Amino acid sequence: MQGSMRAAVTAGLLLSGALLASGAVAQQRGNAPELAYSLTEGQNLNAFVRDGEVAAHLLLRNGSEPRILVAFPAGNSGVGLWFEPLSRAATWHLDQSPRPRTLTDDKGRPLHGIETIATIDAPRLALSQAVLSNVRFLRDYQAIRGFPPELATPARIEGNRILYARDRVDGAPGYRLELEVLGGRIANGAILAGADGRVRLRIVAATGDTPLTGLSKAELLNAHAAADPAARDALAFLSYREKFLAGSWRFDTYFGRDTLMSVRLLMPALKGAAVEAGLGSVLARLNPGGEVAHEEGLAEFALIDHARHSQPGGAAATLDYGMIDDDYMLGPVAAEYLLGHATPAAARAFLASRIASEARPGAADPAGVLLVRNLRFVIDQATPFARDPRWNRLVGIHQGHMTGQWRDSEEGIGRGRYPYDVNAALVPAALEAADKLLRAGLLDRYLTSADRAALARAAAMAAIWRETAPDLFAVETPAPRAAAQVREYAARVGVPAAPALAALNGRPLRYHAIALDDHGKPVPILNSDEGFALLFGHPDPAALQTYVGALARPFPAGLMTDIGLLVANPALAAPEVQDRFTPAAYHGAVVWSWQQAMFAAGLARQLARTDLSPATRAVLKDAQTKLWRAIEATRATQSSELWSWAFENGRYKVVAFGAGKADVDESNAAQLWSTVYLAVRPPKAGPGKPRRR
Repeated sequence: MQGSMRAAVTAGLLLSGALLASGAVAQQRGNAPELAYSLTEGQNLNAFVRDGEVAAHLLLRNGSEPRILVAFPAGNSGVGLWFEPLSRAATWHLDQSPRPRTLTDDKGRPLHGIETIATIDAPRLALSQAVLSNVRFLRDYQAIRGFPPELATPARIEGNRILYARDRVDGAPGYRLELEVLGGRIANGAILAGADGRVRLRIVAATGDTPLTGLSKAELLNAHAAADPAARDALAFLSYREKFLAGSWRFDTYFGRDTLMSVRLLMPALKGAAVEAGLGSVLARLNPGGEVAHEEGLAEFALIDHARHSQPGGAAATLDYGMIDDDYMLGPVAAEYLLGHATPAAARAFLASRIASEARPGAADPAGVLLVRNLRFVIDQATPFARDPRWNRLVGIHQGHMTGQWRDSEEGIGRGRYPYDVNAALVPAALEAADKLLRAGLLDRYLTSADRAALARAAAMAAIWRETAPDLFAVETPAPRAAAQVREYAARVGVPAAPALAALNGRPLRYHAIALDDHGKPVPILNSDEGFALLFGHPDPAALQTYVGALARPFPAGLMTDIGLLVANPALAAPEVQDRFTPAAYHGAVVWSWQQAMFAAGLARQLARTDLSPATRAVLKDAQTKLWRAIEATRATQSSELWSWAFENGRYKVVAFGAGKADVDESNAAQLWSTVYLAVRPPKAGPGKPRRR
């Protein structure tokens, strides 16, 4: 953990005017940026700009712990400055929106970034710590107040200017954060307010990492996309020819799961080139065994990670294959595009296109070869359970890990080992995708005889998984016990029990556990992962009625609240488990925007079936109505990653995640899979009632 910067400031080098000027030469663009927007979420004022080689997200943190942070998609890099805690909360105001700038460092090399002017109503800002590097190191500092010592950057002060600047650890162009005090003055390692009690700053931030190539809004969306300016802005900021970014500021880089789920849900609104950019980025990062990469480490993170492990590679990306769910998403999402959205000619052209490997620099294979590689992996992993369908042959998260699917905080699946979503929905969906692609003939030119024989088993294997895996997760809590636990938990979290108990109506509570533990015992947490079965599967009508009905009940008998569908409800778990699934936990009793969208898309998909009884359809329609009512009530927050809640004056209200001291992290203001409402639309209204957009 790094100490205060006061000593470094006091002992810092004074800059000559010439040096500071040489580092601040700018190429100002006369026209408006191609993308610029801002929003305030919780205690964070966010402003985004993208134009040519510049893409940046400025975050100004309000409250008693102010900070300045700028994240760049280029290299997933960023600069941040944390100030000492204040005695009272303070608020930032943007006097000038961020403008793109190209600077030169002291060696004359270009840096791309932004300039902005901001004011904060604080009497004094004492410099605490600056971190200039990869965003992953900024995330670490925000969470644990630590970062690698080689990143330490002293403040250099001259007059009313403060500069943090350094080269990357390999000597390449690095990172820069410059503050010019326009209102107030600098004294003893602090910025003092002017006579009006405010500090006014010109902020310049830049990175030397390689810029990405943005996909424009015109290249992204087709005519079916919803007219939602906020979602369109967020999607545009996160979309590049090289990859889609998972979310900003904290995940300004590739994540396999996020890309695949977002592409799948957005597919009806995306142009083919955008879908192929997403699929191509996933295929480019497959390992030789066919596993999908979860996350990449870039630029300075990769340099330091390779050095720590005494590995060659330099700045070549590091790729993490620790997750298991993304391995079983690629096939279903690719099949949906190739067989359902692309023309036959476009599908064949995409599969024939050669994709340069990020996992094996210098290698390039046709997309079809890479897709077959993943499908073979799926079949190999699914074979043991298909031969002998017992719980200990399910697909589990890797030994020694507590994370392995989208609930990737350490308590996300209640310390389970075998996740419901992977085993009951994604594995059989991947097997079915392999069968469909084989029968369509699209993969013929990429299959060896061994591949063909393996894929020929996929349909029979999928049937076994569909018929047996979900029942291993089935839980039934008798009515008296369910009612008592719901009542006790409601009192514990301060919400009313009566609506939940009325919905139970003296019946047992049946649901699918979030996971099985190491002994095959269900982890008793109601969860939203039924949405995977709705989107990727075809559950038995009776099962649909039971399990969708259970989740649509009011919290805490189900997951439904006024402000959204919660992703977890620990009412039936032990008190110590409930303490790990609070509204302040990242995957606790909170609302994730994309999970609601997946549930909505899944309900629409199931309601399109023709084999449902009126009773089953009524349950699904009721859930759909309640869900869309909650989605419409929180439309202003939909592009956010997630949100929490408070119960006040007889109603639930939205609370920005990360706004509270107890929250374990903070939400991204732009999240890729939260833009999916551009394609996931409300059900059509009745005659004479226009659908809301």
